[in-house]
Amino acid sequence: MTKVPGWYKDQKKKYPDVFRAYEELGDACRKAGPLDGRTAALVKLAIAIGTRHEGAVHSHTRRSLEAGASLDECRHVVLLSLTTIGFPAMMAALSWVEDVAKDGR
Repeated sequence: MTKVPGWYKDQKKKYPDVFRAYEELGDACRKAGPLDGRTAALVKLAIAIGTRHEGAVHSHTRRSLEAGASLDECRHVVLLSLTTIGFPAMMAALSWVEDVAKDGR
């Protein structure tokens, strides 16, 4: 179900050892604590929103949905960011979540 961007796939082919190490580190971080997959995915979405990384918001929205979160829960994570990151940044993040809702970016 995950729609991985072509550019990412190209870089993964070009640098397989780096990407393998990165993915293994991500797996180790997920297994290091008590959060279930759905909660961890929503936390990662919140971090992506807070850092204003559009591609990461797309990715972690998709991953949250795959982990069992609803689109409304993803939107709620964005709304919760308002008082921390400000209205313009929150609106940008909301548009990125809606991109995934529209076309699965």
